[in-house]
Formats: sequence, C-alpha cells, structure tokens
Amino acid sequence: MTAPTLLDVKGLRVSFGGQEVVHGIDFSIRAGEKLALVGESGSGKTVSALSLLRLVHNAEVSGTALLNGRDLLALTERQLRGVRGDDVAFVFQEPMSALNPLYTVGDQIREVLQLKKGLTPRQASTSAIELLASTGIPEPARRANAFPHQLSGGQRQRAMIAMALASAPKLLIADEPTTALDVSLREQILDLLTDLQRQHGMAVLLITHDLNLVRRFADRVAVMERGHLVEQGEVGDVFAAPRHAYTRMLLASKPSRDVVEPVSRPDAVPVLQTQGLRVGYPVRLPGFRGWFKKGEFVAVQGADMSIAPGHTLGVIGESGSGKSTLALATLGLLPHQGSLQVGGTDWKQAKHSGQEKALRQRIQVVFQDPFSSLSPRMTVEQIVGEGLRVHQPGLSVAQRRERVVTALADVGLVDDPSRGGDWLQRYPHEFSGGQRQRLAIARALIVNPELLVLDEPTSALDVTVQKQVLALLQRLQRERGLSYLLITHDVDVIQAMAHDVLVMKDGDVVESGTVQRVLHAPQHPYTRALVQAAG
Repeated sequence: MTAPTLLDVKGLRVSFGGQEVVHGIDFSIRAGEKLALVGESGSGKTVSALSLLRLVHNAEVSGTALLNGRDLLALTERQLRGVRGDDVAFVFQEPMSALNPLYTVGDQIREVLQLKKGLTPRQASTSAIELLASTGIPEPARRANAFPHQLSGGQRQRAMIAMALASAPKLLIADEPTTALDVSLREQILDLLTDLQRQHGMAVLLITHDLNLVRRFADRVAVMERGHLVEQGEVGDVFAAPRHAYTRMLLASKPSRDVVEPVSRPDAVPVLQTQGLRVGYPVRLPGFRGWFKKGEFVAVQGADMSIAPGHTLGVIGESGSGKSTLALATLGLLPHQGSLQVGGTDWKQAKHSGQEKALRQRIQVVFQDPFSSLSPRMTVEQIVGEGLRVHQPGLSVAQRRERVVTALADVGLVDDPSRGGDWLQRYPHEFSGGQRQRLAIARALIVNPELLVLDEPTSALDVTVQKQVLALLQRLQRERGLSYLLITHDVDVIQAMAHDVLVMKDGDVVESGTVQRVLHAPQHPYTRALVQAAG
C-alpha cells in the first residue's frame, strides 16, 4: 500500500527584494520516503528547503506547503517554532559552523530534549547518550562531554544527526550532509541515515549535488536548475533515461581521463623525490611527565615517493591519514626528517645555502577552497601578480600586468566587457567558485613552476565545474609538461588525473603503484575499502 503524503509543496516561489530565485516549484514527499533534491550551487535547492520553515532572512515566500494538512507558509512565527525540530529537523552541511563551539555536544542535545520533550536534566543526559550511541559514535558517554572541535568530521556529523533526531521528527532535511567528509565516512553516514530512517519511519529530504549519493540513497529524485524544477521521478527511471538536457549534463559530469603518458627517460631528474620522509608534531604527555618533556605525534612515517617530469602522483587517504601534512612538507612549510628533494635540490640544503627563494619558484600550490585561500582585500591583478613581485621584482607595472592578463587567459579567464569595468580590479567574491579556482591556478602558474601541489582542488566545486577544472589541469599538463602532486580523497579524480598512486593510512604508505594496478587490482584491504566505497 502506498504511504500517505507527508509534505505537499505547490507553487513555491522565493524572492529577495523583488528578484525571484525560485519559480513556482511543485514536489511532494510521502511518509517514510527518501527524496533527493539535486542541482548545482545557485540552483535554489537549499533556499527552497529552508524557506518551507521561513529560515531564510528577508525572503519573500509564496505558495503552499502542506505538512500533514497544515500549510507551513500560513503559520505564524510562534506556530512555526512548534514545527521546527518537532515535526521537521535539519542536518546542515558543515557541523563546525552549525554546532555551538562553546558547549559540549551533550549539552546541545540535552537542550533540545528539555525544550522539546520536557525532560528533566537527568533524563535528558541519559537520552543524549543513547542518541549518540544510536548514531554509532564510539564511547558515547565520553563523547557527550566533548566540544565540537574535539571530534572528527564524521563524529561531528553524527552528533548533528543525533541532535536532529532528539525530537523524533516526521521529516529530516539533510543539506549536503556528506560533502565535507571522506569517501568511506560518506558511506557510513549514508548507511546511518538509512538505518535511522527505517527505525523511526521518518521521511528524508536530501539536498545534494552528488549523484552517486542519490543513486545509493534516494527513492525519488527532483532536479533543480536556476530556480526551476526541471525533472523528477523514481531514481532508477531518471538515471536510466533522463528527459531534460540539464539532468543529462549532470549525469555526464563524471571526471574523464585525458592524460598523456610521458616518455620516461632514465637520466631524467625527478621533479620531486623523498626517501624515509618523516614528519612529527610535539604533543603534551599526560600527567606529571608532561611537565618535564614533550611527546611526539608522527603524522607521516617513512614515506618514499618520486614524481618524474610531466607525471601526476595521486595521494589518497581519509582525513588524518597524513596526506595534507605530506603536501605541506613538500612545500617546505614543515620541518621533516629524511630526504626531500625538489628537482635534485634538498630543501634543508636550500634553506642553509640561501636557495630557498629559487626553490619556491619551482614548486607552487593550489588549495582546496579558493574563497579561503584568496585574499578578499586584494584585486585579481594583485593576487595573480603577487608571485612576480617576489620572484621577478625587476618587471615594470605594465610588464607585470601583461603577464597577469596572459596567465588569466591561459586558465580560460578572459575579460567580458558586458560585465562592466575591468576584471583585473575586481575582488574574489565577485567571481563564481569555478572562476576563483581558475584564479588560484593562474596565481600558481605565473612564475612558471615545474611542480604544482594540488590539495583537494575540486572537492568544493559542483560536478560540472569540477569536470571543467580537471580538464583545464589536464590541458596545462600536456602543454607545459607540468608535474602534479595531487592530494585528494576522491577516487574518481585519481582515476582521471594520476599516473601513479600512493595510498596513506594513519601516516603510513600502505600501497603504491600505477593508477591501473592500484585502483583495479588493490592489494591492501584499506585500498580495497576506498575503491569499493567510491563504487
């Protein structure tokens, strides 16, 4: 028997200052159903969901949204307070932003239980631990007394889910709940949501741009493009035979491999080579011992790797595996033990002999989030030209500007007169996510490096933009003979970009080899788990 309709949305429109951003969309969710709302950034999917409970500041909302027959859009603010958390709960994308850093996770769950369920402090404490235990957090009683920053990314997301479940909602809205997580943690959170949904019989509205997530989790899917709902239906039907061009484009946006196998020369000096690379951090020892000596946490233990000219080495592993520490050491930003050479020059030797500046010109970096890595106070011309001021101070202002314009054109950024004004004088916030990442690549390339360290260069981007940026990096490698050290947790990106792969777990290199051998015939159980989770 078909379950009754829990939420029925008709003609939902959302505007800001008279500018409409959601254009009369219709969708429904049955009790116990999992519906995925899919689209790229700016498609209107998050605004649509938040507007149902009037959680978007200064938004003008119209239409109807019947939750068990009650129109949410017609309720007063006082009435909505009873719906928020009780009937409808949210799990947000970034738990570090959504959780209060000044309170333990147990306190925050207890607050919901006392306000919404009227429990006593003792009852709320017991229930909070039980809720944490139901999400699979180890040692829930101890974790309840932890602050958000003391938990891992996966544990913070589980704590957010426990808080959302505290009032036993009929509908759970999960807004990109796994975007910031590693591939294996994504699998765990998906399995958790599925189990909890079955146990509690609640409906789930999943907001995401990850089509693999939709395929594995949802019953039905609704696709949004620029505020319009362009297609919806059963997941199997939509994925097998998409009717709308935008849906077909999303499904075709999986990264594709387009790399040239460079000719290996036995006499070629590796662009990067390490032997027995070890990186440790001092930590305080517990008890009286901490008064007299420091302990050590070893983040990278004995890593050996080599990158030939024109090659890409992909480093894959979960958060805490040591891959970002490896990248920072490669850039000469962390003290290390063992041998670390860039183009045959040892980092330690370069620092002692005054060659550090020249070595830094040969190795540049592109970070994960361009919005954080680009200064909001600097114009495009200042950002991209900064490396020239350091490494080629003799250039005139006109020469430097010419080089900046050329670098921008190389990454596909050409000034559009219809935008008004000069792109060079604009600031990072005036560009899209994909354009900001192209700016970051231009900034790195302008000093003509031999090696780029790419630290999760596409994880913050939509699938279509991700494909475009990867295609750009592939083209630049072919044209310039660049070498890449690619840090990522995305197996699809490794498959598309890398010639060789290095797999890290808990600071150790557990497997390495060609991309074909490692991804298609993995030997280590951890590698097999990563490949299977990416499925």
